[in-house]
Amino acid sequence: MQQVLIIVHAPAYGSERMLSALRLATAILCQEIETVSLHIFMMSDAVTVGLPNQPDAVAGGGLQQMIEGLLEHGAQIRLCRTCAVARGLADLAFIRGVSIGTLAELAELTLSADKVITF
Repeated sequence: MQQVLIIVHAPAYGSERMLSALRLATAILCQEIETVSLHIFMMSDAVTVGLPNQPDAVAGGGLQQMIEGLLEHGAQIRLCRTCAVARGLADLAFIRGVSIGTLAELAELTLSADKVITF
């Protein structure tokens, strides 16, 4: 089983990098070639994607639905604690299944990953 880590720095909206990261993550989990353990670590302004009740796909959003789908397929999604605290988000409710992660956890995930992808 491959260990894949995707690190996202891009904000949820304003560019397509977050969307591209989530689309790639979905493609990785849904392929049938190999079983994959997928971890996604959101940093910088990417941590805002963990907040629930953002616009759905009809309103130009849809990121929450993508995250929920990834979680249902076994992805682990963490938000950088330092980044969330800096943006006043650390004590807010997140999408069910999304949690706070630490830099030490990211270091461990990086060292154990077969592939690291950044957006």
